[in-house]
Amino acid sequence: MAETGETSQAIAIGPRIVASGGFDALYREGMALIEAVAAYLDAEGRLESRVLPREAGFLYATESMRLTTRLMQLASWLLLQRAVNEGEISRENARSEKEKVQFSATPSRRGGPGYEQLPSRLRDFIAKGDRLFDRVVQLDALERGELPEAGADGGPGNGVADQLARLKAAFMRAE
Repeated sequence: MAETGETSQAIAIGPRIVASGGFDALYREGMALIEAVAAYLDAEGRLESRVLPREAGFLYATESMRLTTRLMQLASWLLLQRAVNEGEISRENARSEKEKVQFSATPSRRGGPGYEQLPSRLRDFIAKGDRLFDRVVQLDALERGELPEAGADGGPGNGVADQLARLKAAFMRAE
């Protein structure tokens, strides 16, 4: 290949993914989940929690607070990202605001005493919230140009990221 004098740089795909139509679907999904959970906890969930045994009732309160907190963190991230995508704020301002919201970690295991006694609808919302949370954390890492880390089970989190890390390591040894 002929040398053109131009330096080639890697293209950051994270910001492009976050600004894509895929983000719009994620935003709608996230906001719909937030609305559904709020409506559930305010009505049907409140009634269901009153008839639970004591241990399950305590767990219900704990899990519903965790879920609400996580969804509010996700809402903050989604709203900031939408503002960036629509040109309302700069990516740098959004990054500064996003750093103020610390994502709480997803528990590595769900369950324990009383978990199976929780209403199935709450358990379903928790699972959906965990999946959405994982997707947003990965998207946030990509948007910042970070490679996703290994999965919670210690296995590779992302095959492409794993291959990129191996290539980077190989080329750094060769230099």
